[in-house]
Amino acid sequence: MGIRILKPGLMTTVQDMGRTGFQSQGFGVSGVLDVRSFRIANLLIDNPENEAVLEFSLVGPTLEFTRATIIAITGGDFQPTINGEPAKMYTALYVHKGDVLAFGGARTGSRGYISFSSYLQVPTVMGSRSTNSKVGLGGFKGRKLEAGDFIDFRINRLYLPHFLSRTLDIDEFDQEEAVLRVVLGPQEEAFSKNGIRTFLSETYTVTSDFDRMGCRLDGPFIAHRDKADIISDGTVFGSVQVPAHGKPIILLSDRQTTGGYAKIATVASVDMPKLVQRKTDHTIRFKAISVEEAQALMAAEAKEFKRMRQIIHQPCKEVLDRRQVAKRIATLFQ
Repeated sequence: MGIRILKPGLMTTVQDMGRTGFQSQGFGVSGVLDVRSFRIANLLIDNPENEAVLEFSLVGPTLEFTRATIIAITGGDFQPTINGEPAKMYTALYVHKGDVLAFGGARTGSRGYISFSSYLQVPTVMGSRSTNSKVGLGGFKGRKLEAGDFIDFRINRLYLPHFLSRTLDIDEFDQEEAVLRVVLGPQEEAFSKNGIRTFLSETYTVTSDFDRMGCRLDGPFIAHRDKADIISDGTVFGSVQVPAHGKPIILLSDRQTTGGYAKIATVASVDMPKLVQRKTDHTIRFKAISVEEAQALMAAEAKEFKRMRQIIHQPCKEVLDRRQVAKRIATLFQ
């Protein structure tokens, strides 16, 4: 027993942190686009940090539950409902057998995530449950979900301590311009001084050529010293390639394992959610930081996640009123 896909949404797949250790053999990493939203979704319901979730883009799915479980919804605001009633985001939610979870289009952001306390029953392939739809690997039959698909649960977990405390502040993604902090390189020397100046001072626009493989930007021409081509080398999540046309392309989860275009910079990992939650015609600016500054940002985010764990694992004020607790518990299991 698990979930039945009534409507698949635009691009709904099973994802975790990705398939690492196989790029040298030509296998892409895949994995979630918004790592922060993914981690919060699992954190809210005490899942293992790398437990697989459903990721969807622009238009969310409609799911029917054939067994009770606990879920959390994070990422952009897709106006979720359960049986037609608004459902809270960034909150642990108990769902019953027969409940229908539905989403609309993205009011803010462009990627959404659903975690499940009962864990999705999909096979582990090369150490990951992530879907790589380009090669038909992993996830649910190696593809995006379709109407009529059914995914079973692996376990039956219906209890979480401090249930009423399991709510966090919602991340907002509705700003139309984002500033992405980047570490210059690894082929910084392939660009002219004017090219680097343009990259760091001008505004770029998100185009419709934006999927799980990468995000193509439009804007002022970024000049190379000589040519854009290099001997192909490895790519990473957030690599900023600049082909001969002079417009940046930011590589994402389903990127190729190697690339032959010069890379002017790499986006700091903590800022990648800002990018992947953009929409077409939103604008982006780049700001250079050092490797040490990028590491400090990661350390600060780790402290933030530690604080979030403390918030959701402490008794809430309702616990002090036994009548309120009894009423809430009765409501949950009706």
